[in-house]
Amino acid sequence: MQRECARSVHRAVAGMPMNRSKLVLGVVAAASALGLAGEREASACGGCFHPPSQTVTDITDEKMLLVVSGTQTTLYDQIEYSGSPSNFAWVLPIHGTVTVGLSADVLFQSIDALTATQINPPPQNCPSPNCFTGGGGAAFNAPAAEGTASADAGSVQVLTQANVGPYETVQLESTDGSALDDWLSENGYNVPAAVEPILDAYVSEGFNFLAMKLLPNAGVQAMRPVRVTTPGASLSLPLRMASVGTGAITGITIWVVADGRYEPQNFQYFYIPTSQLVWDWATDSSNYTTLRVQQEASSMNAAWEIESSIDLNEQLITNVILSGGQYYGNGFASSTPVDATLDYLSTGDADGGASDGGESAEEVRADDIAALFAGLTGPTARVTRIRSDIAQSAMTSDFLLQASSDQSELSNIRDVTQSVDLTCPIYEGCQVVGTGTLAQAQASVDDGGAEFDASVAGQAGAGGTSNEAGAPGSLGATVVSGSNGGCTASGGRGSGVGFGALAGVLGLVLGRTIRARRRDRRACPARTGC
Repeated sequence: MQRECARSVHRAVAGMPMNRSKLVLGVVAAASALGLAGEREASACGGCFHPPSQTVTDITDEKMLLVVSGTQTTLYDQIEYSGSPSNFAWVLPIHGTVTVGLSADVLFQSIDALTATQINPPPQNCPSPNCFTGGGGAAFNAPAAEGTASADAGSVQVLTQANVGPYETVQLESTDGSALDDWLSENGYNVPAAVEPILDAYVSEGFNFLAMKLLPNAGVQAMRPVRVTTPGASLSLPLRMASVGTGAITGITIWVVADGRYEPQNFQYFYIPTSQLVWDWATDSSNYTTLRVQQEASSMNAAWEIESSIDLNEQLITNVILSGGQYYGNGFASSTPVDATLDYLSTGDADGGASDGGESAEEVRADDIAALFAGLTGPTARVTRIRSDIAQSAMTSDFLLQASSDQSELSNIRDVTQSVDLTCPIYEGCQVVGTGTLAQAQASVDDGGAEFDASVAGQAGAGGTSNEAGAPGSLGATVVSGSNGGCTASGGRGSGVGFGALAGVLGLVLGRTIRARRRDRRACPARTGC
């Protein structure tokens, strides 16, 4: 029975340390903290008969998602933190006042699975044996604050305070950078000296600020991604704040969910055409990553790649999120929701900071999905995937977006037409005896392949060399030790041995037996002395 092959879907589990702290769009304060990330089990692919494909994944990237409509803009941001709960703090520049809600890693994993760049090799076209008959923020260490935030701190005004799941949030307005620094310090946000000039710049540009920390009874295990919704269309991400605490080079993936295709406005960007891709059969991979690295190097790691821009059905996205991030490819996902508590935190849980008006995990999930499409025309959403290995020295300006003048789709599925190092099975009849070039493989199956002789020059076999013309000293076929025992071409798409193949093998054996008997009769006609 054939089994359907599901695309591997990365899902996060706790406890797999990474080699750098996670970047969030605001400033998450904990210089000593290491981000934790990992993968859930990938779906098995047993029983699939197809050539390998390459899925370009950057699982160590910092990830954020921006939903842009004419009525509102929502930023989804993953927050990864390991350390004392009392030391966690997070600050994000905002415009006006915002609405803060809980999200989940599964939303990022689902969008990642739906938009991952998949590179498919060209057809091998190896001949078959004739025996077949057919068929953002940076972290700072902040001491635990006691008591409630004071709204009387010079020119700092507290606009709103609220508990959101495991977080205590406060929105601030200030016209004095020094006063803002003092307020944050007095209320448990120990801002490093390197951050103060950046905050001062945002203050002078008229930004407000969202600050968050964990509630006293909330552990680090209760932390979830957050979404921050701003009225109106906002096409900027505070990259300057995101630069705090990063290394020399940081991988960042940004998804823009909107009614059209978007691109960077104030940064260089590039796209790798499929026509430039070459598949290497020796490594079962393409030169995609090499081309990307070359483009980034030419810009001194200050450019962004437009990986893809595709229309996705909103119901498909919803089904993938509801199923816990399981996507089978080609537009197929489970329509059976998993228990919401596996991915989402109820705001009424003790770890989430129980408060009046709390929501169940299922309600939190429903709100999260609704915000993902709020203000869009539907029933499809354009999802543009943008990525960079950006240098810290290039993160001196915020990331601005603009609608692209070209609104055509850029597929995430790349079908390569060029290849190198293709090898094909060499056959003796129906048995694979080695590998060689396409021409060598074709020669091995000509004339039925029944008279294939491994010892004859120009044919492949144990101890022999070959090429198309049979010239001495040419590259020979690689001998495969042991017997294949069937008619499946190694390294190809493959097929089970069917009745037609079995009949071919029996016919080949019978033909050889008859020829042997005829030779015996010619040598010994009377069968005397033989």
